[in-house]
Amino acid sequence: MTDHDAEGAIAPGSWLGVLGGGQLGRMFCMAAQSMGYRVCVLDPAADGPAGAVAERQIVAAYDDSAALEELGRCCAAVTTEFENVPARSLELLARYCPVRPSAAAVTVAQDRIAEKGFVRSCGVEVVPHAALTAATDPQSLDAALFPAILKTARLGYDGKGQVDVDERAALGAAWAQLQSVECVLERRLALRRELSVIVARGSDGAKAYFPVSENEHRDGILACSVVPARIDTVQTERACAIAARIADGLAYVGVLCVELFELADGQLLVNEIAPRPHNSGHATIEACVSSQFEQQVRALARMPLGDSRLLTPAVMLNLLGDLWVGRDGQVCSPAFDRVLAVPGACLHLYGKSEARRGRKMGHVTVVGESMGLACQRAASVANILHLELPRSVAQAAMQ
Repeated sequence: MTDHDAEGAIAPGSWLGVLGGGQLGRMFCMAAQSMGYRVCVLDPAADGPAGAVAERQIVAAYDDSAALEELGRCCAAVTTEFENVPARSLELLARYCPVRPSAAAVTVAQDRIAEKGFVRSCGVEVVPHAALTAATDPQSLDAALFPAILKTARLGYDGKGQVDVDERAALGAAWAQLQSVECVLERRLALRRELSVIVARGSDGAKAYFPVSENEHRDGILACSVVPARIDTVQTERACAIAARIADGLAYVGVLCVELFELADGQLLVNEIAPRPHNSGHATIEACVSSQFEQQVRALARMPLGDSRLLTPAVMLNLLGDLWVGRDGQVCSPAFDRVLAVPGACLHLYGKSEARRGRKMGHVTVVGESMGLACQRAASVANILHLELPRSVAQAAMQ
């Protein structure tokens, strides 16, 4: 425990800081402001989503020591909105104010090789894998790992830095495609479903779990989350216990997402962890008593964690820049007036200045008194926006 950790609660009216100016930072700002805090954002981009709503922004690189000192002296505590902020920057910030999560915790999540080793040290199983480094002979790897997915060990997200490898003979070319950087080769498994658990943990070790989310990805990017996941109580408890082990093992403070694969036999394997609020938790804004962003504020400010109970079933649909870019490349306007005519539909746009294919521009959360109704309404939204109907939504809508 550091001297910072021994301090008391940070009162509303104080300044909180966030490293990163994207949509997660934007939603953190909004939650903090609703609780009476002021927010300072540090981000290299002057026109980012978070800076547009924060009281103050420092436009600087994440490794700018003078800017980090300015942020640290301005704020009573600082968090981060994405895991690729240099861990060294978090260490520098910690000289001036509490930083949650810690640099040590974020460091684990920044490297898939270290992450998998840490998760296994917690007694939790991960996807069968092998590390590829400069000293690795690709042809020496176990043939049982194939077919596989080759992923860069660092800086990959939303399907970037990943290549499918169907057989061992193709591994050398795939690795060269990724510039022969350190990678993880993961066996491609037949899944029943993908799940995620979002847990908030305070500096006193108290934890609050959000309902397990059932997720569907398309081209490596989350397309849809259904909350609660269609799993039984026993499986829910197992998923939350896994998240607890990892959060406690990291001595984590803040909001942590643990992504899981459920196999056909019910086995749960950890895919990866995200040391921040997560795309699959956006539905908590409407569906739960306290959202994941409010919990992030509470944990950062050493306030008691909020009630994470589910109030209503919900479906979250991601809105990518493809909606704004027609087949001819011309910018078009999605029919959001028709979306908002759907009962239970809640629109969130992130204020990004340019729509690009694959770029997260916003999301729609649809709530309903039952899961079937929420999914029927989400199917209507998908139809209006010409989105491919997620399989999980189609199945639940027919039940």
